[in-house]
Amino acid sequence: MPLLNKVRTAVSGGPGGDTASLPLSRLRSALTLFFALDGFLFAGWVVRIPAIKQQTGATAGDLGLALLGVSAGAVVTMTLTGRLCRRYGSHTVTVVTAVLLSLSLALPPLTRSPLALGLVLLLFGAAYGGINVAMNSAAVDLVAALRRPVMPSFHAAYSLGGMVGAGLGGLVAAGLSPTAHLLALTAAGLLLTAAAGPVLLRHPSPAPPERLPARPATGRPSAGARRAVLVFGVIALCTAYGEGALADWGALHLSQDLGAHPGVAAAGYSLFALTMTAGRLSGTVLLERLGQTRTLVAGGLTAAAGMMLGALAPTVWAALLGFAVTGLGLANIFPVAVARAGALAGPSGVATASTLGYGGMLLGPPSIGFLAEWSSLPVALTTVAVLAAGAAVMGYVTRNPRADSAS
Repeated sequence: MPLLNKVRTAVSGGPGGDTASLPLSRLRSALTLFFALDGFLFAGWVVRIPAIKQQTGATAGDLGLALLGVSAGAVVTMTLTGRLCRRYGSHTVTVVTAVLLSLSLALPPLTRSPLALGLVLLLFGAAYGGINVAMNSAAVDLVAALRRPVMPSFHAAYSLGGMVGAGLGGLVAAGLSPTAHLLALTAAGLLLTAAAGPVLLRHPSPAPPERLPARPATGRPSAGARRAVLVFGVIALCTAYGEGALADWGALHLSQDLGAHPGVAAAGYSLFALTMTAGRLSGTVLLERLGQTRTLVAGGLTAAAGMMLGALAPTVWAALLGFAVTGLGLANIFPVAVARAGALAGPSGVATASTLGYGGMLLGPPSIGFLAEWSSLPVALTTVAVLAAGAAVMGYVTRNPRADSAS
């Protein structure tokens, strides 16, 4: 089928793009690299936070306030990037924000005070939020042109990039200063952007074979589509809430409540991340066989069951099994929610769903802490299961037979 292999038409997603036929596989490979690069650079920053905290002389409270710069910059930029994508094209915005993300990564180790760190993290967060909306918008258009539900594969690349970045950072942490490490990552980011960027810059986003009725030719989503986009954003929030909660509280639950060895406790989130990556790598096959609605519902229910086990299990190994099952269940909910929002409302839909999803990741850790103070950490972690079940219910309520058959 020619449409599966070539771009036959181009949308006005970017000025001056080459409308000649282009194998979609090249666009997919380039976009996959940007997803992996995003995860790789962010993980490289995260593993150097302790060293930069010491370098700036920040207290725990000072560091917490400085890290809010990442969140604030990301949330503000996510709300604006949809407009930039509509004006300049998601491909152009992806490349520009990748350059900004790479350059801003070199700034934190150059600071010498918590205030300066917070200011440069505003820029880093802005670039991080911008690239996430832009590359997801580009991925939505490519998924439509391919007529295959390959969105999970892009998010799997992000997860794999994060795992490589964290592992490499751990290996070089003892031998390289934060400045040398992050400057090396800046150089790597710029080189990879220079290699993959021209593929995106020379070609606008491919036009989908047909537009969904909810997204008219004017590009303005209907009122019903906007409501559906908000629902998909809440579904993304439910997923990211669980990811943030397990990242910050999973190890503590294993060590404090179940008496796990520190090494075993630290492996809890790694196991969760590993199964999430595996789930995303198999996500395309799952979507092709089950469709979007069944994938959302099955994923939400699986994650709910896994987290109930992980939170309430009486033994360490049962809890680890629960974490692994939770990762499999949550793996494809966020990619599907973002894809559905983008299909309904274009870049603005991706921006809305991404912003709400990122908000869920920010909301999870403090909410768990507050609930743990009020009751206990195991009880607090059951909220992850409750929200996952809620995502399953919302996924079923917003089912779309047309979208499921297309997927």
